[in-house]
Amino acid sequence: MGVHRTLYKSCKLLPPLCVFLHLFFVFVSGFGSMAPISAAFGPDGFFCAIDASGKQEVICWGKNSSSLSPSSSSSTSIFSVDIPAMAALSGGEGFLCGILSNTSHAYCWDSINPGTDLVPLVFRATAYSHIAAGKSHVCAIRGSYYSDGDSGPVDCWDVSRDSINNSLSSKQSSLFYNQSIASLVFKRVVSGEGFSCAELRDGGILCWGPNSTNLDVPNVSEKFVSLAAGQDAVCGISEVSGGVKCWGSGDSFVGLPETAGYVTLTAGERHFCGIRRDTHEVDCWGSLNSSLIPKNTGFMTIASSDRSICGIREDNLVLDCWFSHSPEAPPPGYDPPLELCSPGLCAPGPCREGEFSFNASILNEPDLKSLCVRKDLNICIRCGLNCSDGHFLSSPCTLNSDRICTACSLCQNSSCWDTCGVPSSPETKQTHWHQWRRILLIVGGSVAGLVLILLGWCVHTRIIGSKKDGSRSKKHHNSELETGTETDSCAPLVPLCPGIPQIFRLSELKDATNGFKEFNEVGRGRYGFVYKAVLADGQQVAVKRANAATIIHTNSRDFEMELDILCKIRHCNIVNLLGYCCEMGERLLVYEYMPHGTLYDHLHGGLSPLNWSLRFKIAMQAARGLEYLHNELVPPLVHQNVKTSNILLDSHWGARIADFGLIASNDDNDNDNDNNDASADLTRDVYDFGIVLLEIISGRKGYDRDYTPSSIVEWAVPLIKQGKAAAIIDRYATLPRNVEPLLKLADIAELAVRGNPSKRPTISDIASWLDQIVKDGLIL
Repeated sequence: MGVHRTLYKSCKLLPPLCVFLHLFFVFVSGFGSMAPISAAFGPDGFFCAIDASGKQEVICWGKNSSSLSPSSSSSTSIFSVDIPAMAALSGGEGFLCGILSNTSHAYCWDSINPGTDLVPLVFRATAYSHIAAGKSHVCAIRGSYYSDGDSGPVDCWDVSRDSINNSLSSKQSSLFYNQSIASLVFKRVVSGEGFSCAELRDGGILCWGPNSTNLDVPNVSEKFVSLAAGQDAVCGISEVSGGVKCWGSGDSFVGLPETAGYVTLTAGERHFCGIRRDTHEVDCWGSLNSSLIPKNTGFMTIASSDRSICGIREDNLVLDCWFSHSPEAPPPGYDPPLELCSPGLCAPGPCREGEFSFNASILNEPDLKSLCVRKDLNICIRCGLNCSDGHFLSSPCTLNSDRICTACSLCQNSSCWDTCGVPSSPETKQTHWHQWRRILLIVGGSVAGLVLILLGWCVHTRIIGSKKDGSRSKKHHNSELETGTETDSCAPLVPLCPGIPQIFRLSELKDATNGFKEFNEVGRGRYGFVYKAVLADGQQVAVKRANAATIIHTNSRDFEMELDILCKIRHCNIVNLLGYCCEMGERLLVYEYMPHGTLYDHLHGGLSPLNWSLRFKIAMQAARGLEYLHNELVPPLVHQNVKTSNILLDSHWGARIADFGLIASNDDNDNDNDNNDASADLTRDVYDFGIVLLEIISGRKGYDRDYTPSSIVEWAVPLIKQGKAAAIIDRYATLPRNVEPLLKLADIAELAVRGNPSKRPTISDIASWLDQIVKDGLIL
């Protein structure tokens, strides 16, 4: 028997007609009602949804009898050929109906011949504002779907299946249509098994059909925003409390939540599910396996078939389906396609209080301004009030976007402590503030004193230097300034590392990058694309946008763990994370912007050449950045991709390590293999850094087919071992008076690229050696 969702109340005033007042009515998705996603039930069941292309096209999946052979009956078929664009969908048993987006005409189809319209000829030229498919009948209200005046008389037709050839046919209904019904004007209609219910234009609900009095629903005065019908039970959502009340067979609502509020319902064979008002998570009750319900996942809308439930996820508009019973014996053909779907129905007029208008621009599709075919239409969605367990509310609902929930692992201030269970009493907070204020005063005073000392020393050395080097040519002086510094000690101080990462809105980052346009692109990496962005306050930042492969291969939990690590990394020789955004399935990371590009650009890409003092400074600072990853993080973090293009230069020509991987070394002493792997990972970083040093010395690329040998290691190392390191020094850079520091740098590089990893120095050794060379090599 098919499963049904319906809005239904019963009384015994006009059997088989039933009328009762219902002054407030909110229409929701489900069997017998309209939605952007719906299901056909029974052995030939399937799902369909309206896509998010802005064309309101329909994608369907399930058991397509016409395309599947008998031997492949358990496969999933995706089909949408010949199905016209739809404004809304409603499912019956083995068929679906909808309202055409361009004409408001009704259209019904099945999975066998989706291009064949099952609507009777007498009704095909009629415009409808509302449609509802029951088990074996359809009722629709006359009028244009997009007009403000959505009231009209109702038409009904029966849908029957030929037992011989299994085909569907339809005809005008006499069972669901008579003069009493024809004389009334309705606003909305729903249908179930053997009954239909409609909202009267002047208030109240009329139910009719042979089964309209079977469920013994009391004549209650309470108002409901939604009801859904299963095989032998009905549940409704109270307008006042948002709670659920049910009538009929108790087996279908075992475990009914008593306190939670909901915004929509759907019904299966002997179960009900609803989307929670607060978190948009799905709760289910009745006869089903509740462990299969997605956890900590919000949905825009859901629909149920006999034993399957599908919904449109609120974080990315992707379809997600699960079985209501054992996954070991699932019904055939219900794996959803990887498609973005419409989160709601398009309708004219503004959204009401407590709703937001869906903003299609956050999908970042070129020229996609709306998910509706007309510009005057909106998709209005109920705002979420709270977040699921393990998340905190980081941004409230606005007119154009829902609230944003962030994982508690990223909670770093008092605004989320209570929600995430971070213990902190008022006394503790006050004590912490006094302690931090005292520390800041001490540190601030110390830094101020240090700055004054450094400024005095710099002025002193500048005066002495000007006297000693007065004969130095202006041309040589300018060349030094172009490359960043005169001496490392007088270089501008590197600014303090940033603080707590900020949560950005997707619309904010889209505006900052001019819609992620190509001319804002400044680089590409294994993670995705990097864009230069200017925030509303004028701050320049770099935005990393994950590509499809990264998103597909990284689930939400992995992304949260990566963010947790990135938020803890704070060093002045690292490109630090400033913030992030994870709306609508996007993975966006916001970093400090490095205006002087990469080391690769200056060595090989045609940007201004670097003098030797600056090259040594960059090498030393890059080593410090790697040393921080290897030694100061617990567990150590392996970069995995050390190269000149991942060493960036900030506004003060300071070196910053970028694009490091999030693979932590394993320090489990009980596992020798893990320790060996961890050590090998760290020494691989050292080897790669040795190649960077060789590029700094020689100006050659790490691998260049224009040279023989192409590998810089195979070319440079033999010369260094033969005591001919001077032969690899960059011929395009002015040779310093003292080449000894360059020869020492070559020796360090040779040690770092040794074939035996155990013979390589640690990055701390290298950083210490480079630091000493910089201190001793100021005569460069």
